[in-house]
Amino acid sequence: MAEDLLHKKQFPAYTPKKGEQYMSAKQLAHFRAILSSVKEELRDDIERTVHTMQDEATVFADPNDRASQESDIALELRNRDRERKLIKKIDESIALIESGDYGYCNSCGIEIGLKRLEARPTATLCIDCKTLEEHREKQIGK
Repeated sequence: MAEDLLHKKQFPAYTPKKGEQYMSAKQLAHFRAILSSVKEELRDDIERTVHTMQDEATVFADPNDRASQESDIALELRNRDRERKLIKKIDESIALIESGDYGYCNSCGIEIGLKRLEARPTATLCIDCKTLEEHREKQIGK
């Protein structure tokens, strides 16, 4: 769910100029704008949730109503936890932009690719390394 927020706001796909170097200043600025925008949306959602939960803090006499409210709160908190983790990934991606390492695979060091980063701006692995990681996770049952 939290990852869906990466696609809530549509950014135009980055089209590199002929001969443009991978992860040029323009490309980095494009991805920084995407990441910053998503981070701001997530913070707004979290803030809204906090206010909503404070406003709706009602004690129901009926056990079914109380159970329903607790279930809704638990679901909301799980969603916010996912969003908090996504904010952490976004912060890590912005730090990679600052250090000049953004867009390169953490495992093998090759270019992740603009299309993959457009789809998942917080990606830290190229598609081959990510596929290999997923196969390993299936094998050990994570």
